Amino acid sequence: MPLTPNLNAYLYFETVARRGTLTRAAEELSVSPSAVSQQVKLLEQRLGVKLFRRDGRLLSLTLEGEQLFQTSNTALRMLRDADRHLGKTRDTHRLNLRVTPSFGVRWLGPRLADFVARHPDWELRVDAAPDPTDFEREVMDLDIRYGTGDWHGLHARAVVHDHVLPLCSPAYLESLDALDDPAEMLDQARLIDSARAICQWDFWLMHNGIETRGNTKSILMDRSSMALQLALDGAGIVLESLALALPEVTEGRLVPVLPEIPVLMFPSYWAICPARFLNRRPVKLFLGWLDTAVSEHTAQIETVLDQHGLTIEAFDLDHGQLAAR
Repeated sequence: MPLTPNLNAYLYFETVARRGTLTRAAEELSVSPSAVSQQVKLLEQRLGVKLFRRDGRLLSLTLEGEQLFQTSNTALRMLRDADRHLGKTRDTHRLNLRVTPSFGVRWLGPRLADFVARHPDWELRVDAAPDPTDFEREVMDLDIRYGTGDWHGLHARAVVHDHVLPLCSPAYLESLDALDDPAEMLDQARLIDSARAICQWDFWLMHNGIETRGNTKSILMDRSSMALQLALDGAGIVLESLALALPEVTEGRLVPVLPEIPVLMFPSYWAICPARFLNRRPVKLFLGWLDTAVSEHTAQIETVLDQHGLTIEAFDLDHGQLAAR
């Protein structure tokens, strides 16, 4: 069974080879010349070769010594570089975060100033991208991702719930005939969908037993932020979540269209990362702050629901059912 290398002996050998004498090596290492000499002798005995030719106090490398010096010098230089790098990393607090784009712009972005104010010594890098992180190839601490929680091989923690309901501008709502039948009312309207949303109009109508005559005109947008902007501009009724539309509903720029129908609630935004990352300081710090931000957000949603007389239907996600178009 091979013996474990005496790393101290290699360090002493490499220093002697660089400095040329035992005395200079001892000065660099802050030890006695006899201690350096002893380590070099032990290394020669262990390897069974002579590493130095001695000419008085001067030492020169043998062929075997030159070979060993090249290897040990490279290895020790890499260790010194890693030590310096890790020291800088320890002194510089950095969080690398990836988020779903609409969530990053509409939910996280307006709240990040609070995180920065609470943690002013931290550097923050936020990457808004539609595709999830490949944690084995990318330098990322955490990803906030929209979906159903099925992230194979990763720890997934639900952080924000969708509260889905039809919304439109007050002016657009006034343009519709006030009818008691939701189907007749929606038949007049243009329905705005977000292509990436878990819950879309076809499922929402079916779930609530609403059968339109098929007279509705539709708009399909690639991003929730674009769909919401269309609704704000009076182009139609958007089926969206208060997770993204809360500021506009709070300000009255968007209003519930059918308040008698319960708001669908289900987990939709997940913090994902390899399970081993949960012990990382940046991950624990951000998730702790996120818990506080989500609690405040939930309280604001409850206020809006009460103001509009809205009720909630907690929905148990069925990926296949909700993903069907």
